[in-house]
Amino acid sequence: MQNISDNNKQTKKVKVLFRLRSMEMGGVQRVMLDLLKNLPKEKFDLALMLNLYQGELTAEIPGEIRCIYLAEGKESFSKIPLINKLQLIKRRIKLYFFQLFPQIVYRFKVKERYDIEVASGYAEYDMVLNSPDKKSRKIAWFHTDVTYDKNQNRAKERIEKMKKFDHTVFCAFHIRDVIEKKYGVTYPNSSVIYNAVHVEEIREKAAEFKVEYEKEERPVFCSVGRLHSRKGYHMLVDVHSRLIKEGFKHTVVIVGDGEEYDNLKKQIEQKKVEKTIRLLGTKVNPYPYIKSADYFILPTQSEAYPLVINEALALEKPIISTDVGGIPEMITNKKNGILVKYDEEEIYQAMKNFLTQPELVESIIHNVKGSIEKLNPQKIYDQVTEVFLTQYNKIEK
Repeated sequence: MQNISDNNKQTKKVKVLFRLRSMEMGGVQRVMLDLLKNLPKEKFDLALMLNLYQGELTAEIPGEIRCIYLAEGKESFSKIPLINKLQLIKRRIKLYFFQLFPQIVYRFKVKERYDIEVASGYAEYDMVLNSPDKKSRKIAWFHTDVTYDKNQNRAKERIEKMKKFDHTVFCAFHIRDVIEKKYGVTYPNSSVIYNAVHVEEIREKAAEFKVEYEKEERPVFCSVGRLHSRKGYHMLVDVHSRLIKEGFKHTVVIVGDGEEYDNLKKQIEQKKVEKTIRLLGTKVNPYPYIKSADYFILPTQSEAYPLVINEALALEKPIISTDVGGIPEMITNKKNGILVKYDEEEIYQAMKNFLTQPELVESIIHNVKGSIEKLNPQKIYDQVTEVFLTQYNKIEK
C-alpha cells in the first residue's frame, strides 16, 4: 500500500511556494527567479509570495507563475512627500499585522495549501517557520558566510533556525563546512547545490548593447556588487589611487548601489580619482559592462557563492578575487583567475601584475575557456527536483 501511495503522489504536481521579501536586485532574487523559470513544470506547480511587490526584478517574474504579495512596492507610492510617508507607515503596520497573524495571510492571501514552502534566504526563515500549515515540508536556502557577521548572536540564531527546517540547501561546500568547524553544528538533512549559470544567455545579454570605454580609459577593471562595507570597495579605491599615483594607467568601473555609495563618492573625491573610477549604480543588465572591460575584480571581505564570478568566467574575463567563501570552488588560483587575501597589499600586487604582465593575463584567458564547460545548469535543476520530490514523499497524508 505504501508503494501505491508514493506512486500516486508522484503522478500529481507538487505544489511549491517560494517566499521572498521583495524583488530588488540581489543574488538571492536572481537564484530563485532562475528556479521559477527552469524547474520542470510537468512536476511542479510553482508560486511566489512577496512581502513587497517591489524591485527591478518584478518584471522578470514568469507570467505562468502565481505571484502573491502582501503589500504594494514603493514604485506605486505617491511622489508627494507627506502622502508617501503616510503610505509607508500604513504599509509597515500592515506587514506587522501579517507577521503577528500569519494564519490570516494564508487564509486570505495564499488561500490554497502548498506541499513545500521555501525560505529563499535567512530573511525569509521566520516567514516559513511560522506558516500555519504544519503538514507542508519546510526547506531553507542559505547563501551566507556567517563567520563574517559582526553580530555573532544573530549568526548563531540563524544557525539554530536552520535546524528547524526539514531540509537545508547550502550554495557552497565552504558555507556548510565553516558552520561545522566554527560552531560545531551539522545538518544531516542538507544538500550543497550551486547556483545555476546560463553561459549562452549571459553572452546574449552582454551583446544587447555596446559599452564604449574610451581608449584613454583602458585597461578597465570592472566590478559588480552591492555597495556595502564588507564588499571591499573602499579598499579598491585606495589601491586604485595608489596605482594611479605610481603611473599605472587604468580605470575602475563599479556597477551596483547601496548604503556605501555616498561614502565611496567622498573617498573618490578626496583621493582625486574622479576621472579614473566610476560608480555606475544598479544596472538590470550589467553584462555589457563586464564584456567591454579588460578585467573583472571582486575585492569582497565575505561571500558565499557569488553568481557574478561565474558570469565573468562565462564572458571569458581574467578575474582577481578575494579567496573567501565558496569562491575557491569557482576559481583555481593562477589558472583561471587570481585569488588574494582580503588585504590591500595583495590586491595591489594582483592588479599591478595584470597591468604589467600580459603573458599572465593571456594564460588566464586561455584557461577560463576550459573552465566554462563545467557550468551545467541542468545538473542544478535535477538536484533541486530530487530534493523537492524526496521531501514531498515524506508528507504524511
